[in-house]
Amino acid sequence: MGLFDRLFGKKEEPKIEEVVKEALENLDLSEDTEPALTEAEEILQEEAEFEIVEQAVLQEEEIQDTVEENNNLEPVVEVPQEEIEELLNSEEVPEEENPELEEAVEENNSEVLEPETPRVEETVQEKYDRSLKKTRTGFGARLNAFFANFRSVDEEFFEELEELLIMSDVGVQVASNLTEELRYEAKLENAKKPDALRRVIIEKLVELYEKDGNYDESIHFQDGLTVMLFVGVNGVGKTTSIGKLAHRYKQAGKKVMLVAADTFRAGAVAQLAEWGRRVDVPVVTGPEKADPASVVFDGMERAVAEGIDILMIDTAGRLQNKDNLMAELEKIGRIIKRVVPEAPHETFLALDASTGQNALVQAKEFSKITPLTGIVLTKIDGTARGGVVLAIREELNIPVKLIGFGEKIDDIGEFNSENFMKGLLEGLL
Repeated sequence: MGLFDRLFGKKEEPKIEEVVKEALENLDLSEDTEPALTEAEEILQEEAEFEIVEQAVLQEEEIQDTVEENNNLEPVVEVPQEEIEELLNSEEVPEEENPELEEAVEENNSEVLEPETPRVEETVQEKYDRSLKKTRTGFGARLNAFFANFRSVDEEFFEELEELLIMSDVGVQVASNLTEELRYEAKLENAKKPDALRRVIIEKLVELYEKDGNYDESIHFQDGLTVMLFVGVNGVGKTTSIGKLAHRYKQAGKKVMLVAADTFRAGAVAQLAEWGRRVDVPVVTGPEKADPASVVFDGMERAVAEGIDILMIDTAGRLQNKDNLMAELEKIGRIIKRVVPEAPHETFLALDASTGQNALVQAKEFSKITPLTGIVLTKIDGTARGGVVLAIREELNIPVKLIGFGEKIDDIGEFNSENFMKGLLEGLL
């Protein structure tokens, strides 16, 4: 069963005999008009209505008599104020009549005033649904408006559809390929009405991501030390993602260490050191403006000596100085392999989903600089541009392996295409 069938169920076309049978069963030949009453029945109905009115009048008269009787009762005797005060003073209860009872009441009151509210944990699918809400709502609204504007499938329909897909950040190539496939499907099924193609559009989007079914989304953890190298421009949430992952892996019982190799930006080193302090994992740093490769070498040696499970290396992201960055990353790669020949086991590119097509440009540039094994997609919750995942999949064939759901420390997880596509397209069919 394909991804689309698992998400939305397999579409089964009903047989023509069943359609005709159902139509005949639902056909209502009975008339809605009420049968006319005979003259005798009309007289009986009028008599019944008269009796009901007469009973209501009698009940009203009885109520009026009761009210008048109550008004004729003896007047209430007024008691002087002095006698009332004397009566109240004589019946006062001593303040400390039952101290044990008062203590129990106070204890109960304090429990009521400070209730414990249990924390409700989100499921993985709930995180996807929440973080993709803006993307889903934006795409769904545009798609619904698009279908509302067209009454027939013609060339203008396909041109407008291609523009809609580009505006949804799925990429020019994806939009063009998808539109061409829909043209073919429309001719094949002789589709005349736009709504007939709604399901086909969603199905093609899912198939586009599914491709041959080989996602390679899993992270390649090793039995011993797993080395993860993180690249990406400044400001995309790279260092924050490393900190959150450090927390996640430590909670899973792993020994984690971080390396601050963005040595030319003091803020990056300080930020990673703060994350290390916050989640209680060691951070390897060097002197200001030290050679990044030398800091990485120190980190690799310490990781091997201390039996670390996961080593995460933060690097510079100065894409504007591409030649220097390429030389720096190549040098870091050689140093890593000097200590662990098969490392790095993962090279992640951090991308800010809110930048849309700019994220795609960054992915293309970084893939020229260094081999990438996966994408860390950040800030997906604050944008309507989640469709960029499809563009990355189609144009670069780099799998998204990690995704950031929000700002909380546990708002990061391993990417799951099935959860993602469901969160992106749920409710559109």
